[in-house]
Parts: sequence; structure tokens; C-alpha cells
Amino acid sequence: MNSFYDLYYHLLDSAVNKTIDDELKNKENLLDFDEHHLDCLLNPDKHPTVIRLGNCDCSEEQKEKCKNICEFNAMVKDDDGNFNVIDDRCLGCSKCIESCIKENITDRKDLLPIFELINNDVAPVYAMIAPAFMGQFSEDVTPGKLRSAFKALGFSGMIEVALFADILTLKEALEFDHSIKTDEDFLLTSCCCPMWIGMIKKVYNDLVPHIPPSVSPMVACGRSIKKIHPEAKTVFIGPCVAKKAESREKDIADSTDYVMTFQEVKDCFKIAGIDPKNLEEDLRDHSSKAGRIYAHTGGVSEAIESTLYRLRPDRKIPFKSKQANGVPQCRELLNEIKEGKITANFLEGMGCVGGCVGGPKIIIDKEQGREFVENYGEEAQYKTPADNPYVIELLHRLGYETIETLLKNDNMFIRNMF
Repeated sequence: MNSFYDLYYHLLDSAVNKTIDDELKNKENLLDFDEHHLDCLLNPDKHPTVIRLGNCDCSEEQKEKCKNICEFNAMVKDDDGNFNVIDDRCLGCSKCIESCIKENITDRKDLLPIFELINNDVAPVYAMIAPAFMGQFSEDVTPGKLRSAFKALGFSGMIEVALFADILTLKEALEFDHSIKTDEDFLLTSCCCPMWIGMIKKVYNDLVPHIPPSVSPMVACGRSIKKIHPEAKTVFIGPCVAKKAESREKDIADSTDYVMTFQEVKDCFKIAGIDPKNLEEDLRDHSSKAGRIYAHTGGVSEAIESTLYRLRPDRKIPFKSKQANGVPQCRELLNEIKEGKITANFLEGMGCVGGCVGGPKIIIDKEQGREFVENYGEEAQYKTPADNPYVIELLHRLGYETIETLLKNDNMFIRNMF
């Protein structure tokens, strides 16, 4: 028993069952494991988003494929013939992880520090669940049942990030109205996908001025929790490895302490013997349709368009959107913009085909995921965040007197894009 995943599940089992301290004190229990693997799990903050677990001992033909797998040139071969992922080039697309036939590359695992926090009860720990969660843990798992499951694991509560996607929808709609004054003006959405934003910042940097300086819903959620509960720790949960990279970016690292994927959470529930569909309903969040549909391609555009016309029904320059689905389409769209071949004034890019519901760590098929997200959106009591009294009340608690004050230059929902 000496592979990374053997060690991972061994320690995860100990952590979930609250015996991790005993395991670590008795080092003899861990002598069979690779020291590097152990350090990756115990000290994830010391390691990059994507980790190489051992030597690349595959064929030269396979190595040539690995060399070209990353569209951002983050895979670099060292003098020993091993491929390493350069952290400051990596956008977390996960192609290298999915393509490694030796399972020699993995994403960073934050689970042990998370359960150390939970088990030691040093601070409240909140699970921030991405809008793509509907249906991932079974069609019978409602948001209320999932909240009960997280509490059974030891979390203090579960917050739907869709509620903060509502706030960002309001902000982006106001940014659009403020910025688009002529038929030549355009904006690149800043809300959702870290791969889209990373691609613009690292490869198409001259387009950065067209990105509104808004944070992502994950960051807005984490910062809001910490403003209301300054001692709290926050854990984002979603289908995306790129969020693990985003959570470490210096100007927004204050919002999110750790990141887990849907698949990691599923493992935790299994080891802990928790079946969310059998649990009682807990309190529910009150996000609008707009925030809930962020999880699929086109959802951001639809949300901002409906909110824009709710806020500015007499606007003269119409909202015209175009979406890119997956990294190749994102590149194509950004190249078209640089060449002046655009007819839209709001451009949305999603690094994964299908959007977040097509992320690398989903549990169900992306088409199923989209259907669940659409249905959840239709069930919302409010169609836009401008109509949602819970959003307005939350803004008041965060110090915003009116919706219009979301345009003020403060640190809560603003990031430095340059």
C-alpha cells in the first residue's frame, strides 16, 4: 500500500472519522508511504495546483503527446525527462491530469487541513457550494438535504454561491450600462470562469481593460462570509480544478481558504456513511433564477441581460451577447475580438464545454447537469436579483445602501485585473 491514492484514502478515512491526530502521532502507520506524497497531503499550501507524483517512465511517443497536451505551455520537461506543471502558467484545465496514462499527475488535495479545522473546532467552517451542484449527489438530494449532509460532516453550514452570483449579476449589469455607450463598445464578462479570465490576463493581456473589475461569485461569497463572521474559514466546493488555482491568486486569496471538488465531497460522504438523500431538510437559500443558471454556458449572459432590462428598461443600445464554449472556442472568440470581427457587446467564455456543469470533477453527465440547473432556475421565486428581497437585505448587511452603490470602488467585490 504505497500509492498516492492509497495514502489519500487512508488519511481521508482517518480524518473523516476524527482519528487523524492519532494516525499522525503514530508514524509507524505511515512508513509504507512515499514521503513526498505524504507532504503533498499534509501541507497542500506548499505545493502547486497540479502535482507530479513520480517519474515519467512512459514511452517517448507518449511523452511527446504529454508535451503538447497543455494549451498554455504549462507542461515543461526537466533534465531527467519528467514533465512538471509550471504553477504560474497553469490555469487548472485538468487536461494533463486526465491524459496521464500512469495517473502520475493530480490536483492539489486540501481535505486534511479542512478536516483538521473541523475536528479541532477552532473556527466556524462554511461550505460554499457552486451553482452546478444540483443533481450531482443524486436527483433526490435537495439543497436542504445537502446542507444537512455538510453539517453531519462537521461544517458549520452550507452557503449557495448562487446567492452571490445574484450580487455579481447586479454589478455586471450596472457595469455594462455604465460602460457601453456606443455601438463599438464591448465588455468581457469577469464573473465565472477562472480559465477564461486567466487566458485573457496571460495570453490576451491587451484586452484586460474590457473586463469589469468584479470578483467571481466564489470570492464574493467568501469575503461576505468573513465580513459577517470575521473568524470563519471558507471552503469552496465545485466541479473545477481551476478554482484551486484561483483561490491562491494574491489579490483575492483572502476570500477562500480551501477548495474541494464534487468528487472529493462524494468520497467524504461515502467514508463517513452519510447519504444526503436520507437526511432531513435544513434551511434553504433564496437565490434568484439569474444566479442559479451561472453554471452552464450562456447562463451569465442570460442573467445579466434580464437584470439589465429590469434595471434599465428604456436602455437605447441593446444588449448583444456571444458565448464561447471550451478553450478552443474561447481562443477563437478572443482572436476575433483582436481582429475587430465582433458584432456583440457582451462576450462570455467558459473554459469547459457546457460551462461549469461540464467541469473535470463533475459526477453526472454535463447534459444532465444542465437540465438540473435549468430546472432549479425555473423553480426560483424571483427571476432577477433586482426583485429578490433577500439579496437586497444581504447587500444592506454588507454596507450597500442601494443597488447602485455596487459601482463604488471598494474592496468587497473589486479585484485588480492588471
